[in-house]
Amino acid sequence: MSRSLCALILVLLAASCGGGSKIPPRDLDNACSIAKQRPDYIKAFKKTERKWGVPVHVQMATIYQESRYRAEARTPHKYVLGVLPMGRQSSAYGYSQALDGTWKEYKKETGRSSAKRDRIRDASDFVGWYMTISRDRNGISLGDARNQYLAYHEGHTGFARGSYNSKSWLLRTADNVAARADMYRRQIASCPRRF
Repeated sequence: MSRSLCALILVLLAASCGGGSKIPPRDLDNACSIAKQRPDYIKAFKKTERKWGVPVHVQMATIYQESRYRAEARTPHKYVLGVLPMGRQSSAYGYSQALDGTWKEYKKETGRSSAKRDRIRDASDFVGWYMTISRDRNGISLGDARNQYLAYHEGHTGFARGSYNSKSWLLRTADNVAARADMYRRQIASCPRRF
């Protein structure tokens, strides 16, 4: 076998195993560990913070809640009679769990036609875009992880109507997002290598 053919086979084999950054980082309770393992994540979060104003720790807590940093996260299947699969619970996909329609709107409004939900830089930018709209429409501070998450989950109109008030599980989840954001904020401030 020729050297170039061997090299091509090795490259293709490595590429087929690739996607290392699509595997969630270990120790998701440690922002410094996430930063060390996935510097591309932090680069994306910082770029989004500069562009949209959404703090890194708020983005991190939201993406943690939505996908646990799984690039190809999807909602569970629905079943008829408990056994026949009938599709997924929603079209939510990727790091940010953006719905098909909202993702389409994001791509159109931002001009990012090649954006993909399973790329961290695009998912991060989406979170920034969405939360900026939440600030503009509903007056939610970009640093308010709890209310930003409620608007993220319920949609801008749902948040304005207060639809989350009848969902005690969602209010607990939003409190958890806020607590995680605060934990990440404190950790980021003390990371050995600055963000």
